[in-house]
This record gives sequence, C-alpha cells and structure tokens, in this order.
Amino acid sequence: MKTINEIITAARGDAKLNLVLKNANLVNVLSAEIYKTDIAIYDTYIVGIGERHYDATEEIDLDGQFIMPGFIDGHVHIESSMLEVPQFARAVVPLGTTSVIADPHEIANVFGYEGIRYMMEASKYNPLNVFFMMPSCVPSTRLETAGSELRAFDIFPFLREKWVLGLGEMMNFPGVISGDGEVLDKLKISSEKRIDGHAPGLSGKSLNAYIAAGIRSDHECTTAEEAVEKLRLGMHIMIREGTGTKNLLDLLKMVSPQNLHRCMFVTDDRHPHDIQEEGHINFMIRNTIEYGIDPVSAIRMATINTAEYFGLKQLGAIIPGNLADMVVVDDLESFNIKKVFKNGKLVAENGTAIYALSERPPASIRSSVNIKWLEGGEFEIPANGRKCNVIGLIKDQIVTNKIIAEPKIERGKIVSDPVRDILRCYVVERHHASGNIGRALVNGLGLKSGAIASSISHDSHNIVVVGVDDEDISKAVIQINKMGGGIVVANHGKIIDALELPIGGLMTNLALEDVNQRLKKLITEAHKLGCLMSDPFMQISFLALPVIPKLKITDLGLVDVEKFDFVDLFVE
Repeated sequence: MKTINEIITAARGDAKLNLVLKNANLVNVLSAEIYKTDIAIYDTYIVGIGERHYDATEEIDLDGQFIMPGFIDGHVHIESSMLEVPQFARAVVPLGTTSVIADPHEIANVFGYEGIRYMMEASKYNPLNVFFMMPSCVPSTRLETAGSELRAFDIFPFLREKWVLGLGEMMNFPGVISGDGEVLDKLKISSEKRIDGHAPGLSGKSLNAYIAAGIRSDHECTTAEEAVEKLRLGMHIMIREGTGTKNLLDLLKMVSPQNLHRCMFVTDDRHPHDIQEEGHINFMIRNTIEYGIDPVSAIRMATINTAEYFGLKQLGAIIPGNLADMVVVDDLESFNIKKVFKNGKLVAENGTAIYALSERPPASIRSSVNIKWLEGGEFEIPANGRKCNVIGLIKDQIVTNKIIAEPKIERGKIVSDPVRDILRCYVVERHHASGNIGRALVNGLGLKSGAIASSISHDSHNIVVVGVDDEDISKAVIQINKMGGGIVVANHGKIIDALELPIGGLMTNLALEDVNQRLKKLITEAHKLGCLMSDPFMQISFLALPVIPKLKITDLGLVDVEKFDFVDLFVE
C-alpha cells in the first residue's frame, strides 16, 4: 500500500505511473457529465484525470469508449448464487461488479459463527471487494428451527472488523416495533454503523416505529407507493432485481432527479442462470436506461449512491485518490462491457475473466444435513376438516396469498390435487434430527406428477419439498440427505436429476457455467412435470420464510406472517 505522500507525488506527475487510459469518455457520477479525458493510475489508485501528459509504463487508448466506476451491489446473499466466493467473483467481475455488500445470513443460519468466518476467509485474494453486514436474525424468527442462533454478544466482535459495515437486514420487524430486548441489543451495538432494513408492506405508525430504531434502508419494496412512503420517512431505497423477486421496473416509477441520490441497486438473491444469461448489476443499469432514465443517473444508482450510503470513501467515483475500480463499455445503449479494472489491473475483457484463481485448500466445513430416519407415513396428512388454508404462490414474487379451499381427500387423508393445482408441501428439519415436519398445501406451482425438493429454503434452510406422490416426496428428501444437501427432481419412484450442494447445503465449488447447466436441466425436468414458474426452485425456497407475507410453512407449522404466529392447516 502506497503512502499518502507517494500518491500525491504521483498525482503531481513526479513519479512513474503504472497505466494511463487515454481518450476515454468519462461518466462522472459526481458532476453528472460525460466528457473525453485521460485517466492516470499509480499502483492501485487513480491519481490523475485530464488530458495532461503522465509518464506511465503502459498506455491503453480507449478510443472514445465510456469509462465509469466499478459497480457495487448494495445487498446480496452470495450463497444464493450456489457458488463459493471465488467462483462468484469470477462470474460477476467480468460483468462490471467490483464490490458487493454481502449478508451471509444464509450460511449463518446453518453454521452460525463458523459459517460467517468461512465466508470471510473465502472472500480473500479475489478481485472483488466483499464487505459484510452481520446477520441480524439467526434464526429469522421463533417460528422455525435453524442450525444456529446468533445473539448480540455473538455478532459484536465482528462489528470491529474492517470489512464489516454494520447490521444486516432486520427482518424481525415485529420485534423492533414491540421493543424485544434481544432485537434492541443488536440495534444498540450497531448504532455507530449502518443498519439495513427488511420491512415488506410495513406502513403507518408501525413503519414510523421501525425507522425510529435507526434502520435506514429497505430492499423489500414491491410498489412505487410503498417506496415513496419509506423514502419520505428517511429510508434509502434499495431497488432489487433478483431471481425470485423482480422489482426494478415497478420501482423505477418513483425515481426522480430529486430523490435519485437516495436510491441504489441490489440483487439480493440471484440464481446462476440469471447471472450468466442476463447479467448482474449491469443488467439493472441497461434496463434502467431502456426504461428512459438517463445513463448517468442509472450508473449513479449502481456506484456512488451505494458507496456514500455505506461510507465507502474510496469507491463509487473516478476521482484522484480513489481505488482504480473501473468499467469500460462500448456505448450507453447496448452497454457491452469491454474491460474491467480492479485496483488498477485489467481483470476481465469482453465478458471473460483474465486473472488466475488464487490457490487455496478446499472448504473445510462440516456436513450440514442431519435428518431423523424416515420410518414411513411421515408425509401423510389426516383430514381433520373440510377446508384448509392454502399458500398461494405469486409469479416472480416471494410474497404469497392466503387462500381458503377444500382439499382433495381420499381414505381420510389429504392428497395432492394436480387438476386444481393444490399440492402438498413439507418442510423437514435438517439440522438437529428433531423429526419436525411442517405440512401445508400450496397453489400455483403447477406440478402434475412427481416431486421437487431443495435444501435451500430461506432462511433456516431446512429441506422443502412439494409433490404429488408420497413415494416421490420421500425419495427426494432421502436423496438430499444422501448428498449432504442439494436440489432434486423425482418422478415415478426414481430420482430424475439432482445437483449436490455440499457446502452448507447451499453451495458447490463448481464454476458458474457448470452450475448453470446443471440447474437449467433441473428446471427443464421440473417443467416437464408441469411446473409453471420460470424458476420453481427459487420459488419454493421462499415458502419457508416466515417474515414475508402472507402465508408460509416452516418445520414447526403453518405461519400467518401478518399475525406473526402459527395458524392451523384446517379452517373448519
């Protein structure tokens, strides 16, 4: 690392520089201008901007191409990519993402302290800044069984570390509003840093109380009206475009030149096929420009706005003294990424990483799938009434509807009814072999036969399975147990396809291209069985998240999220 005096000397032009990028069209996110200039780089820093002569070892003529700061993802769960951090970096850096703000609460719900430390170690020696927000809700609620529990005194030591920026999404909004002691302890120890929010649909006095606790962002807005209310009360709006939740176009309606500085881009949970086939933050920028927002404003929401919110003083803008994290695109319409520089070094070109992966030992992390032996009959649901609460899926959203319907009953038991698309759904506890199995009915998946299952089920990541036939449901769960975690499609008593996720039941050490190919095949097999959703595995992974309205299922039972309590499967 260079001293301040060395950087000043280089900026004066009194030292040999590493690199000068000539004839660049600079997208200046501070002055909201685009103009032709040269950019001088010394070591890892930008030291000069302007058409002046700098003596450098290397010169690259950008020939009028557009250069802008490296993109920053303001809220992401890397685990949702199913990739280890080095492979995740190799996937997103060529797309222009040079920094991410990661909340490792997925793996923390499985492994606790051990999982967070693993993610931090895996984030070293990659051309990607990985900053962390400490998981605030492990488990997310008392309504489920997680693999670990993190209290205020567990996360406090992490808050002293350089790469930790604050407290991650506070999902337990009822705990905040009611003044729960443990929740307040976490807010207090994080008060000098950023505290991110997670408050879907919260409004009125409850929202006032939530924000009064010091929570200053939200990534759960699904309508422009919701975002405007939160913006007016002091929140920064994280505009999300993930795989299961796509809110970009709906929320762009509320963005204006006056409030633009309070908005930023996040992906939250994005699957491999979306990263490879659509992109990452670059996809959001391109679509924002297509929507009609000017390019500089779109790029600001992906760079300086995020950097300023999190206090990342040397990121987010191309100015002297900042780290040389920069992206070059051919034009501002097609937005093809031609080059990516990280700390002044060219790390990707024409969408391909050109750096070597650092050598490191394989992940040394214990097995995480531990279910109670299935004796048979665990997936039967005795008919104790005529009408049931049914979870209604909504396409491309993780919120659900609450439906009242009469189930199909045979021999005194509820069976799946693919004709009416009312299927049985289960959550099997997989951390402590407790034998807990939550039972529910779900509408909207479209499955006609077989079963699909996954050890990814936010946030406690128990095994979630939806199916038509008892044998297929059981086969799918047993296969996940055998693999130590993963995704499965079963039909007619056989495993049709599977993807192993041995790292916490969430991730693999495979490359993005391999995971994407495997996942696409699984999705194709699920579609053959009738699944309607573009990504049914992402959709079912949120069935067990009891902080997102309206009706969800955990290993402990059916949850009415609006009441924040359990509700019977049977209405009468």
